[in-house]
Amino acid sequence: MENITVILEQKQPHFNRISPQSTVSDALCRMACLQADYLIVMDEDDQFLGLITDHDIATRVIFHNKDFHAVTVRSVMNTQLPIAETAQSVEDCMKLMKSHHVRYIPVFREHSFAGIISAQDILEEAVRQRQDIFDENVERGRALSNPY
Repeated sequence: MENITVILEQKQPHFNRISPQSTVSDALCRMACLQADYLIVMDEDDQFLGLITDHDIATRVIFHNKDFHAVTVRSVMNTQLPIAETAQSVEDCMKLMKSHHVRYIPVFREHSFAGIISAQDILEEAVRQRQDIFDENVERGRALSNPY
């Protein structure tokens, strides 16, 4: 299987960012506008701090009946995520997600934040690879059946 750089190169730039000082209400609005289920929490120096997901908000804010207009992203965000390096394989990321029960993994190139790989990204890559194999087999079959 390919390394995760292939997936990162296909993704859009990181517009789904938010500061740790923002409120959870701001995060929800941003998620809705971007149609995203997570935001990347970055500080003013563009350093990766963590992620805030719809699941984090549901379990840490809504479930506990907290005021999401007052609660900050910093107090809800997830900082205890497994980390991958760009050279790792897609399969390694799948194993990390499974063993840590997470849907997102921050990826770093040396010590610089490179992006986020999601379970959805991995699924789409697997489907793309299977489609490529299928297409190759169809073409090979056509070549064998057409003597001209």
